[in-house]
Amino acid sequence: MAQQDGPDRARQGQVHLTTTSEQGRFCVAHCTCGWRGPARRARSQARTDAADHTAAV
Repeated sequence: MAQQDGPDRARQGQVHLTTTSEQGRFCVAHCTCGWRGPARRARSQARTDAADHTAAV
């Protein structure tokens, strides 16, 4: 059986670059892999979410 390249396989070895963006009163962390963190009122918590995401990958 041939192995298919799915989304998870295509992302292996991908560099994860995170950013935060303001959405009204909330701040959200995003990653180039498509991950999106929860909306946070504290920017520091959104940055922590992003750091935790890159550490887990």
